[in-house]
Amino acid sequence: MAFTLPPLPYAKNALVPHISEQTLEFHYGKHHQTYVTNLNNLVQGTEHESKGLEDLIKFSHAKADMVGIFNNAAQVWNHTFFWNCMKSSGGGAPTGAIAEKINATFGAYEKFAADFKQAALTQFGSGWAWLVQDGNDLKITKTANADLPMVHNQKALLTCDVWEHAYYLDYQNRRADFVQTFLDHLVNWEFVNKNLI
Repeated sequence: MAFTLPPLPYAKNALVPHISEQTLEFHYGKHHQTYVTNLNNLVQGTEHESKGLEDLIKFSHAKADMVGIFNNAAQVWNHTFFWNCMKSSGGGAPTGAIAEKINATFGAYEKFAADFKQAALTQFGSGWAWLVQDGNDLKITKTANADLPMVHNQKALLTCDVWEHAYYLDYQNRRADFVQTFLDHLVNWEFVNKNLI
């Protein structure tokens, strides 16, 4: 069963002016598609081609002979998750159960936002900033390259992609501006609430 590029949950121009249609054409249409294509090429004709994406990620993690499979599978998952973390007219303070948990954990949304932005800005090189559920606790984490919470027994709730291809066409080297815009205008808190367990 071949892996396919999942459809975006919105039109490619839905996040304008915060993320341009050109960025989504490259980031989703080229980068994300390449991970899907690479993964299919790597597993075709092997014992792994019938595995589901999450099973494949967990199976290949930390196996020296499966680094390519892990990196591409994890990036397919990470990007699909990232697209769903955003929406038009999103961002700002959350509502619902996640708001209560953020306030209980961080004291206020503003403290969460500052800590999340700090994680995103201090991820050296390519990677991701995450809000995760670790047992009953919320934590902010960051991962390098394709690494992701599920292989650390954590449940992903929210992520921001800080690979340069996520923002360079729109923000050049201004990662801080991109992350602030993500928090202020793009976060899909309804999706985050659905991820809570």
